[in-house]
Amino acid sequence: MIDITQTIVPTTHDLGEFKVRRVLPSRHRRMVGPFIFVDEFGPATLPEGPGMGVRPHPHINLATVTYLFEGAIDHRDSLGTFQTIRPGAVNLMTAGRGIVHSERSPLEIRDLPKPMFGMQTWLALPDGMEEIEPAFENVGTDDLPVIADGGAEARVIMGSLWGQTAPTTCHAETIYADILLSAKGAIPIDAEADERAVMLVDGEGALDGVPLEKYLLYVIAPGAKVSLSSHAGGRAMLLGGEAFATERHVWWNFVSSSKERIEQAKADWLEGRFPVVPGDPDEYIPLPEGRPKTVTD
Repeated sequence: MIDITQTIVPTTHDLGEFKVRRVLPSRHRRMVGPFIFVDEFGPATLPEGPGMGVRPHPHINLATVTYLFEGAIDHRDSLGTFQTIRPGAVNLMTAGRGIVHSERSPLEIRDLPKPMFGMQTWLALPDGMEEIEPAFENVGTDDLPVIADGGAEARVIMGSLWGQTAPTTCHAETIYADILLSAKGAIPIDAEADERAVMLVDGEGALDGVPLEKYLLYVIAPGAKVSLSSHAGGRAMLLGGEAFATERHVWWNFVSSSKERIEQAKADWLEGRFPVVPGDPDEYIPLPEGRPKTVTD
């Protein structure tokens, strides 16, 4: 029997033009390795018009990773960063002691239909590093190692997998990969990480012959040697890393080992003590008045 210890069904949020499916955090599991928030969005085509328009909002004590299969997003943050996020590149924003950013469809494609399909994940920062200086990095597609064998092509987004290491900064031991399977293709799932999980995002696939349902998160037993395969072709994300010994709390866009630190971040955002985003200073998402969708306590 396949060593799947947990299957997490996503909570789906219909935003009208596209759907967002969230598997972490859930009532059944808070983290897989450092991953404490995992959203899959699309596939969809946004109509002519503004498209994505996520106004400036804050983060603390985490790092965000945006990875696209299709589409483009303009990222701006309070460090002065401007980066157009494109498919196959890694965009790592380390919030640390605090950062503000916005995510919008590029102006040059405002009047065009806009494909949208990708992953947004948050990584909790490890003990002793939660309050590090904010930072941003973009690692281009050509700089990420690709392993091709047995009808499978795997791009290593973060960490070391299949003997290759991505140049992306890892604050904790992290694995993250985008796996494309051709018909009859297969690839072993590296067993080195403390915690691992797989999500099928397109086509069809199976773990040791057990069929996977799209957008569910399948948590694999520690140390289990399993293989991901597909009869007709598919795409899956592998994620995980070191297990955290210290509990993390999530409230809205804030992650921390300290509930008091989250309360301070709430007050700081409410009172305007976070920095503004150059190039996008006129709007912001207000602090939620009730219980936000992202909360673990």
